[in-house]
Amino acid sequence: MSDPTQHTDGQSLDLKAQKLAQLKAIFPEAFSEGKVDWEKLKATLGANINLSNERYVLNWAGKSDAFKALQTPSTRTLVPSREESVNFDSTENLFIEGENLEVLKVLQKSYFGQVKMIYIDPPYNTGSDSFIYPDKFSETKAEYQQRVGDVDEEGYMTKEGLFRKNSKENGQYHSNWMNMMYPRLFLAKNLLKDEGVIFVSIDDNEVHNLRMLMNEVFGEENLIGQFVWRTDGNFDNQAKIKNCHEYILLYGKFQEKFDPPPIIDPNIPRDSKLYNQVIRNTLVKNGPKNPVSEVTLPIGFPADFDNGKINKTDKSWPNYLDDVLVENGRLKNEVVVKSGWSSKDLLNSFIENNCSPIEDSKKQKTSFVVAKSGAIEVIKERSDKQSHVISVLSNFGGSQKASSELEKLNVIFDDYPKPTVLLKYLISMINEEAPIILDFFAGSATTPHSVMELNRSDGLNRKFIAVQLAEPCKEFTKAFKAGYRTIADVSKERIRRVGKKIEGEIGTEVAALQGKIKKLEGELSTSETQQQIENLKSKIKSLQAQDLGFKVLKLSDSNFKQWRQIQGKDAKALAEQMHVFIDPVSPEATVDNMVFELMLKNGKDLNSKVVQKEGYHCINGNELVLMLEEATQTIVDAIVAEEPEKVIALDKLFEGNDQLKTNTALQLKDAGIAFKTI
Repeated sequence: MSDPTQHTDGQSLDLKAQKLAQLKAIFPEAFSEGKVDWEKLKATLGANINLSNERYVLNWAGKSDAFKALQTPSTRTLVPSREESVNFDSTENLFIEGENLEVLKVLQKSYFGQVKMIYIDPPYNTGSDSFIYPDKFSETKAEYQQRVGDVDEEGYMTKEGLFRKNSKENGQYHSNWMNMMYPRLFLAKNLLKDEGVIFVSIDDNEVHNLRMLMNEVFGEENLIGQFVWRTDGNFDNQAKIKNCHEYILLYGKFQEKFDPPPIIDPNIPRDSKLYNQVIRNTLVKNGPKNPVSEVTLPIGFPADFDNGKINKTDKSWPNYLDDVLVENGRLKNEVVVKSGWSSKDLLNSFIENNCSPIEDSKKQKTSFVVAKSGAIEVIKERSDKQSHVISVLSNFGGSQKASSELEKLNVIFDDYPKPTVLLKYLISMINEEAPIILDFFAGSATTPHSVMELNRSDGLNRKFIAVQLAEPCKEFTKAFKAGYRTIADVSKERIRRVGKKIEGEIGTEVAALQGKIKKLEGELSTSETQQQIENLKSKIKSLQAQDLGFKVLKLSDSNFKQWRQIQGKDAKALAEQMHVFIDPVSPEATVDNMVFELMLKNGKDLNSKVVQKEGYHCINGNELVLMLEEATQTIVDAIVAEEPEKVIALDKLFEGNDQLKTNTALQLKDAGIAFKTI
């Protein structure tokens, strides 16, 4: 992609174009048809304006409120739930229970630009969805009409509203959904790496609005593709047209940085010959519809079958006119083949090149191979960066297949989960060994399930962050009757059972590998057997290193009291607020919870290494030290010896000992250590 700030006519750098390009990279939503939309830019920066001028712009009732919800900072935090977790201290997978807008805000500082892939399956707005989030912007029809001017303050319809009743009712329906999605997409984009991507599932109800929302947030130039997923469909309904598809929109933070590995349809077995062929190359077979003639294949011509002999044939095509002898994948004798040729000149060039691949002007290599049937296959090798991603997703199953996956785990979920084969296909487009994959509409936890199974199959170290609200299961549902009280409970139990299932599979495989090692150790020791033993031990180590756990964290109020503005002259309320300065720690706070909150609010991720020492906690070695329980000169001396970058201490620890506080501040300053008290 060309750089708009560079010129080919010898002119100097266009500073205006450079600044506009930089602005567009930061605020793509503030550009419309390639130009800066100043009102949208002001709104993005928090100005309270009315987006009403005539121009190409996406607008809807409540958009300004959505901006406010986006820009309102959160004082909340995440607290660990060790008893609900698996391998809490060693795992790097996260399950966060809480309202996802607040969670996305809480994650901004620690995970800004760290996530490689986001997948979400939000409410489709089918008419039966409930937006149960605190910021849902849902309202009665009367409230909606009054806000957009359909009725006056007394509740009577205005003249304009009389002619827009149906459309405005529909507008309320779509606007509420868009107001729910808009701030979440903004915050999600912040978490993506520059080469990161987001997949969003949707159906016909909102695909048109979603695409416009995504264009505004990510920039329409960052649309990578719109996948059509052929689902099971519902052929029992009475609709005139039976829908059997949904959509998945794929946007990149910067689409030109999206670099998928060469992958193919997951229904082709990964250990099959065809899989390897399509990964490496494309195959073209010469056939009877092409001009038929005879070609002599020389000794050494590549053969795509095992050693042996094939007698000449008498069928019209393809036709061996000589017996065929093959050894080590090459012809041992000259063979005349009668066939139809689509690329005879290229074949002759290949033969003249001693049956070595020939290269065209684009550096693409072409070679040939003869099959048992006599067919000559043309092999056009792919470049290392050429992918094979299909946009029509068929044979991936639907909600019925996904439900059967849950049944095998003995997990009950009443809604419509996505099948893991679909998620695995999307995740396999991510070209990185240890990416962070985020799903903030986690539902039944299909994304974590898919991540763990993919890691099991290819040995990579993907990590997931799943976010799910503790949405109550309705009493009449199967999930409630099975003992689940919230959707989050279903999610957590599924992840636990997937981990147990994979742990059992790994145990079986490790036992088999250990048996092979024992057998080899009983044989004559040679360099070859020793290498085999080392390879098997390495494989065992890799299997046993797979992360099958997850940390559970829950959205919670801050461990520290928050200052709030007092309206009027309420002396009692003001006195209570002043007490915040004396002891800002909430009565419900625990040391563990404060550690996690201070980690987050100082930009440390939730998998940071925490080491508890005598009187203080070290975060990621010497990056941060927290002094939360006791302050003595001995502890301060020990902290200085750690040579940390920053120290945070509770101010109340120095109560009654101003000298220690002053000495601590001076001692840390002399050592070049940042010091802050709370």
